[in-house]
Amino acid sequence: MKFLLLAIIASVAGAFAPSSGMARQATQLQESFGLDFAEDTYENQPDLLKGEAEYKQYMNQVKEDNMLNRKYNVIRRVRELNLLQATIDAGVLSKLEKNGLDLATVEKLLPAAEELGLLSLAANNQQLLVNGVAPLLVEGAPFLLPVVAGALEAGPSAFYLAAAVSGGLEAYFLANGVEIPLIGLPASLIGGLLLVPLTVATAGAGVALGSLKK
Repeated sequence: MKFLLLAIIASVAGAFAPSSGMARQATQLQESFGLDFAEDTYENQPDLLKGEAEYKQYMNQVKEDNMLNRKYNVIRRVRELNLLQATIDAGVLSKLEKNGLDLATVEKLLPAAEELGLLSLAANNQQLLVNGVAPLLVEGAPFLLPVVAGALEAGPSAFYLAAAVSGGLEAYFLANGVEIPLIGLPASLIGGLLLVPLTVATAGAGVALGSLKK
């Protein structure tokens, strides 16, 4: 009886033992989970959907005026807001010329800007400039033009003052840990998105006008 029990156990164990002649197959991770009937999404995916650039081109073919590739129409908005006439009425051009920035000076500055890589930088960031910076400048121009005209009338000192005020306000927020009510975020972080570029821009404008002053 014992020999019969041992024989049965040995036969059962041998049935579940791996065969020495069978090689273990290597496993490979796939989106199809290795199933023959499953679809390989990468092979069946259209080339137009492989990557952001291809997807944007595909959207242009589907609908030209789509949100993904829509650009802010600078020329149309300038015409609708009548900004050219508003610039002339505010006397911005005449005041720029009074401060030494005329067409001849602009022509001299263009090669220097190209050597510094500023023009190439602007060309490589057209999307950001057109959809990010341009709307702020164009839409705010009716309110900014009188302020800019007044600053140009005062000279570089007005721009230095603006830089000092905006920079000082950002420093105050940072030093005192001021938080925005209700949301509790640091005012130095949120306000810095406007105050820091404003400080740099106004200080740079003051330095530029000071160097151009005849």
